[in-house]
Amino acid sequence: QLQASGGGSRQAGGSLTLSCGASGGTFNRFSAAWFRQTPVKEREFVGAMRWHRGQTSYADFAKGRFTISRNNAGNTVYLQMNSLLPEDTAVYYCAASLSSTVSNNIGAYQYWGPGTLVTVSS
Repeated sequence: QLQASGGGSRQAGGSLTLSCGASGGTFNRFSAAWFRQTPVKEREFVGAMRWHRGQTSYADFAKGRFTISRNNAGNTVYLQMNSLLPEDTAVYYCAASLSSTVSNNIGAYQYWGPGTLVTVSS
């Protein structure tokens, strides 16, 4: 079971780190990803990490601002968000896939946690 946390409110230009915990297990056989969704947009890919070698992939809007990392225990993945913009306001979801490759496709992820809300004000 996945559980995202760390959402909150920030001013534009601020930073926030989201965490995604794998309750009762680890990500060691999975790829992990972050998606986000607003009331007026479909859920979109933010970034993903291939757990085995730490290979990452990011959406264009996230490159240079967002970073996905993991802990050594293998049970938590993080999304560090810097230089936040009002358009980053969304509910952020973590997801996991048994695939060995990173994907930006929602359908590639079998496991999802409830989202955490990030609000960025101008």
